[in-house]
Amino acid sequence: MSTSKDIRYLNPPTLEAKKKKYCRFQKSGIKYIDYKDPDFLLKFVNEQGKLLPRRLTGTSLKFQRKVAQAVKRSRHLALMPYVADLLK
Repeated sequence: MSTSKDIRYLNPPTLEAKKKKYCRFQKSGIKYIDYKDPDFLLKFVNEQGKLLPRRLTGTSLKFQRKVAQAVKRSRHLALMPYVADLLK
């Protein structure tokens, strides 16, 4: 019977520490997301113009809804495009 001391690896197994996701709005105390600032809202949109999900941005549910509403308002006023090939 082999023990854990007998197990050898070619390369030692690496343990990567995951970064803890945080909501940037709660951390910095932002309460209102301005729809008239398209440069800030581009951080939450991918190259095609789609909204990035919460699991990628780390935004809380409350602020994800506010970001989505702000992006929609910004698109409606033609500050941001609805669809783009290479937005960034």
